Amino acid sequence: MGGGNCNPKDFGAAAYWDARYSSPSTGGKGGGGGGFFDWYQSYSALRPLLRACVPTSSQVLMLGCGNSLLSEDMVKDGYQNIVNIDISSVVIEQMKEKHTDIAQLTYMQLDVRDMSFFGDGSFDCIIDKGTLDAMMCGDDAPHGAYKMLAEVARLMRPGGIYMLITYGAPKERLTLLNQVRCHWEVELYIMRKFEMPSPHSEERAQVPFLPYYSIIT
Repeated sequence: MGGGNCNPKDFGAAAYWDARYSSPSTGGKGGGGGGFFDWYQSYSALRPLLRACVPTSSQVLMLGCGNSLLSEDMVKDGYQNIVNIDISSVVIEQMKEKHTDIAQLTYMQLDVRDMSFFGDGSFDCIIDKGTLDAMMCGDDAPHGAYKMLAEVARLMRPGGIYMLITYGAPKERLTLLNQVRCHWEVELYIMRKFEMPSPHSEERAQVPFLPYYSIIT
């Protein structure tokens, strides 16, 4: 998921993200400095729940990976197979280049509303750190979000986990999840506030980390 001053209606469009990830300020050509950014929370904050709920041998799908370090940090901690997808072909090529020597990470350009490339029940865990939130800001919201969640339900193996990290209010997100009619069992975790760098300055801003769901079929 990206960020900055933009029309939120752009958030469901590949063109917006391609342009954003081509910008030097977000790690594009000429940007230097690594070009990584993690929205909402880092792996260190999510690690206790991930390690408690997701075995390191799990087949993991990362929705809307962007240029996050989350997948790399998971591999460093022992996770063996993480497929990363994003609607932006630009960021996917960037991440392929950066992680060419990490065999446990795969990167693919895909739209989360249509993941027919994968067969039913392909993944033990699907991680969504801000992607559903972005879909709810798209021109086709909420229908695009419904399509994404239906695909998530299709791709999860029996007993699988959909880990949703969101700024959405619990009542609103639970209503959305119930529209898919998958009869998921829901566990809600509320994370503490944390500091992250402002994308537009060197100052650090206090950002409240809002509800985090672990959804288990």
